[in-house]
Amino acid sequence: MSTSTVSTENDIDQETVTSRLNDDGRIVIPATIRKSMGLKPGDVVVMSLEEGVLRIESHLATIRRIQEEFKKFATPGRLASEELIADRREEARREVEESLG
Repeated sequence: MSTSTVSTENDIDQETVTSRLNDDGRIVIPATIRKSMGLKPGDVVVMSLEEGVLRIESHLATIRRIQEEFKKFATPGRLASEELIADRREEARREVEESLG
């Protein structure tokens, strides 16, 4: 396994590691990368294939990334759950009115 560290445009260190796939299709995530990702034995990781590149992130990092992506849909000071409940109550009220004629 070989390792190199490069500096990216955001001045964040990026570690590049070369590893071999074993007969079972497994690779080892080096200790330095596991540590920087906060991974411990038994942790769940999420893998995705993006334009031919394997992306591996911790389950927690995936949740945080998705939460960040959905922030743009949130209305400050309002909960989506409250809006859904209000919509459902209005729908139920209309159903009752329609059934009563």
